[in-house]
Amino acid sequence: MQYRQLGASDLRVSEISLGSWLTYGVGVERDRARACLDRAFELGVNFIDTANVYGRGAAEEFLGEALSGRPRDSYVLATKLFFPMSDTDRGLSRAQVEKQLDASLRRLRTDHVDLYQCHRYDPDAPLDETMEALTRAVESGKVRYLGFSEWSPKNIRDALALPGARFVSSQPQYSLFWRRPEKEVIPLCAANGISQIVWSPLAQGVLTGKYRPGSPPPSDSRAASQEMGGFMERLTRPEVLDAVEKLRPIVAEAACSMAQFALAWVLREPNVASAIVGASRPEQLDDNVGASGLEIDPALFARAEEVAASALRVEA
Repeated sequence: MQYRQLGASDLRVSEISLGSWLTYGVGVERDRARACLDRAFELGVNFIDTANVYGRGAAEEFLGEALSGRPRDSYVLATKLFFPMSDTDRGLSRAQVEKQLDASLRRLRTDHVDLYQCHRYDPDAPLDETMEALTRAVESGKVRYLGFSEWSPKNIRDALALPGARFVSSQPQYSLFWRRPEKEVIPLCAANGISQIVWSPLAQGVLTGKYRPGSPPPSDSRAASQEMGGFMERLTRPEVLDAVEKLRPIVAEAACSMAQFALAWVLREPNVASAIVGASRPEQLDDNVGASGLEIDPALFARAEEVAASALRVEA
């Protein structure tokens, strides 16, 4: 495993990180989830990403229990806030930052998180109020560094103009099938000491090649799961699956797996510090971690980009 600096922080994070959206505490049985987490650490993964809203606290509770026997300085722990936790609890107001942070710390069984992220931008909370509350969280020692997910370039610029603690990470969707961050977000962040921690680098598993055109999804896959499959309609359209088939000979030339190729493509971007993967089986991590440090001919990446763009008209 190779490691990269997370923005203007002193955190070194594994190029492959383990996420918990739709999986731990929700869609994956507890013993298997624990096996995935243990295998991730064995392979050198040191960065674990979660959020309060994942399973309405269930993912954090699972991680709190599973991580309790490990030295706190042996891993980097990130969580998020914004989405509703009840009928009245949502957003990035001062009160919510304080309340949701304390609740996350209780579930995670720790006195601090290394990275606290705004899961989305909150147009209903004054940005200066949000940044003041986040700055106090850093000053209190409950949070080491700050990040955001899916903020627009304007949101980012507005935050950068305010005093107080600075963001060190951005968490956008980014893959061969979703390149929107390249236009403005990545350049803006790179110029301001903010790294990308990307979600869905495998396009919800579609870029692993497990879903074949005209065939039902594998019974143990995310698309076949009632709990986890509801976010995949766009990515399992016939034209997308046909494009994945066209990627197979390109990947064969690279002499790696489909997943490793897709992850290595994301990691070719210097501003990406880590690619978040989800795993329902430990062996998936063995394959994914093989992308760290993998060198692939840029010409093969260029051909893959053409295939993806032709299928989705991706804005490069």
